Amino acid sequence: MSRSKTRGFTLIELLVVIAIIAVLIALLLPAVQAAREAARRIQCTNNLKQLGLGLHNYEGVAGALPPSMCMKGSGTTITWSNGWSVHGRLLPFLEQGSAFNSINFTLRYSVPENTTIGAMVIAAFLCPSEVNTQPRATTLARYGVNNYGWNMGDWYVWGGFAGAANGAPFQVNQSRTLAAFSDGLSNTVVAAEVKTYQPNLGNCGGLANVNNPNAQPSPAADPYTVAPEYNAGCTLATTGHTEWVDGAVHESGFTTAWTPNRRIVRTGGDQSQALDLIGSRESQGGPTFAAVTSRSYHPGGVNVLLADGSVRFIKDSINGDAWRALGSLRGGEVISSDSY
Repeated sequence: MSRSKTRGFTLIELLVVIAIIAVLIALLLPAVQAAREAARRIQCTNNLKQLGLGLHNYEGVAGALPPSMCMKGSGTTITWSNGWSVHGRLLPFLEQGSAFNSINFTLRYSVPENTTIGAMVIAAFLCPSEVNTQPRATTLARYGVNNYGWNMGDWYVWGGFAGAANGAPFQVNQSRTLAAFSDGLSNTVVAAEVKTYQPNLGNCGGLANVNNPNAQPSPAADPYTVAPEYNAGCTLATTGHTEWVDGAVHESGFTTAWTPNRRIVRTGGDQSQALDLIGSRESQGGPTFAAVTSRSYHPGGVNVLLADGSVRFIKDSINGDAWRALGSLRGGEVISSDSY
């Protein structure tokens, strides 16, 4: 009698097939991840474009851009502040009219009458690449986080009620017209990406070496020489950019003190924490000098919104002086388009 042979895979053949599949996965996975990141970056760009449209529509109605926040007082004494950010003032131009109409702008964002709005998660304020988008909970309220900061200065943010104006598009109690952008709308950054839950050093009581609006440290200088406060004398918090309602620079702004994604860590501290630095916060009456760096999860740089409404991708390798020049609205710098 003839025996029928059973056909099947040998162990070696099976291992070869598994190895081939593993190689294909290894080759395809980076491509898939790159495609997903490209899609996220496009959505992030669209968010900034929407903010740009909202900003121009606001200017068309009000005749000027919104202030970073509003305060009343004298010297460094604040007698009234509502703290509301540029984000909050743009709500009706971002299809959030109902939320805007629910805000009582005569009161601070943190009072019970306003905390419902402050807890809102607004998609236009979040980059799809952000890994930490959940609202921040405090003992009294919850706050929606934010991935887009408004340009509030280089190091100099605010000089108090009697201080000089900064050179950026946004400042406390200042509503600048587009005509004030003498450097050109296409040469001035109005907003850039930031990370949520950003570690920052605050309550420094001022900065020892950075205290003159007319004498700014070079962007190429050693950070620890410029600001020894990076290593001592300040309080560490991990809540930067976790309140889109707050007009303070560490919550809804950025500065051009350092180039995008610049990593500065505390010696002997957590080396994974790239730090921002706020010498004295606006809510303390100023003067405020700060290094709140633009950051993103996109490889190699950040998306920025220019004053003409266009969006550009700025590389981490941009020259520091060119970055400062893009942050100034009337500095008179000459910037070549190949500089960024």
